[in-house]
Amino acid sequence: MNVEARRKLIFLVTEDWYFWSHRLPMARAARDLGFEVAVATRVTAHGERIRAQGFTLHPLRWRRGRIDPLAGIAAIWEIRRLYRRERPFIVHHVSLKPSLLGGIAARLAGVTRVISMVTGTGYMGSSARWSARLMAATARRVWPLILLRAGSRVIVQNNEDRDALVAIAPAAASRIVVIPGSGVDLARFRPVLEPPAPPVTIAYAGRMIAIKGIATLVEAQQRVRARGIDLRFVLAGDIDVENPIALPRATLEAWAKLPGVRWLGRVEDVAAVWAQSHIAVLGSLGGEGVPKSLIEAAAMARPIVASDVPGIRIIARDGINAVLAPSGDVAAFAEALATLAADPARRARLGAAGRRLVEEGFSDRSVEEATASVYRELLAESGPGNSVSIRPVA
Repeated sequence: MNVEARRKLIFLVTEDWYFWSHRLPMARAARDLGFEVAVATRVTAHGERIRAQGFTLHPLRWRRGRIDPLAGIAAIWEIRRLYRRERPFIVHHVSLKPSLLGGIAARLAGVTRVISMVTGTGYMGSSARWSARLMAATARRVWPLILLRAGSRVIVQNNEDRDALVAIAPAAASRIVVIPGSGVDLARFRPVLEPPAPPVTIAYAGRMIAIKGIATLVEAQQRVRARGIDLRFVLAGDIDVENPIALPRATLEAWAKLPGVRWLGRVEDVAAVWAQSHIAVLGSLGGEGVPKSLIEAAAMARPIVASDVPGIRIIARDGINAVLAPSGDVAAFAEALATLAADPARRARLGAAGRRLVEEGFSDRSVEEATASVYRELLAESGPGNSVSIRPVA
């Protein structure tokens, strides 16, 4: 087998926009190690950008929002065909659906070096719906067979998720790695002075889905305004039509009619949102990895008010760069927002501490280095000369 085939690495991601916004540092790390990098994903808007980075693009037909068994089987078969044709040295599956379906496809195609990146449990880990509970029960049964088999690595973003996987498969503990977050460009997301106040503006940037706790934040902001404090709330993000718990457009439009609330929809320049805001907020109900939006806000020296849940606590440290409140507790969020809105000196202290925190371990460079270490381990395990024999299963 020639060197190029031996060193091919394929990223499997549900959507091209997600790869572009969250996984470029990891792809660059693979490229810098000499891999021929390809991206297999549903292509909607970022295909040319991905190709412009020098990565091969393999469009897939799957849809992130479809979770029925027939769609899953079709996706597995499509990915299996891709892996049999391309014969990658490593496949890197990003998020739960690609990890589970891609893991099965890799096993069927005879690909033995599989990296599964579990970026929080999301809908499966935080929703009480029967479909979420079924997904969680199924995942617990198949994870040891698919994600944690010999020759694999699992990347998680916080220690709580690592502990949960270790509890399922203690023998695989050495193959479960923590890389906290997606990394941010410290030059692009740099500290800026907060805008004049009052009014004080809080901002949420991300998908408009129920588990992000946006309803809690809106109600808390309205309570603060009822105290006579001019607190503004900016929502930056689009409706996630592929998500089973997407917020209805009618709900978002109704919130935008409330005093002091603006919904911007999709925003390309997230840095501009943080530059025009005083406080970053996230009311998550759980299921987080490490929220990239909070890393970006902290990099720009913005203090954080957020839920006290796993994943968030990695980047939002209570009393250091953030004020944390119990998930779903409107009164606690209102009190935290009112107190911080009235104290610009404290906002500045928390913001400066957040920037230092990001510089110490959340830059895109740090994520590239940590990911490269995982790739080097798999290369070393392949033996002298990094040779490998991939034998697809008929």
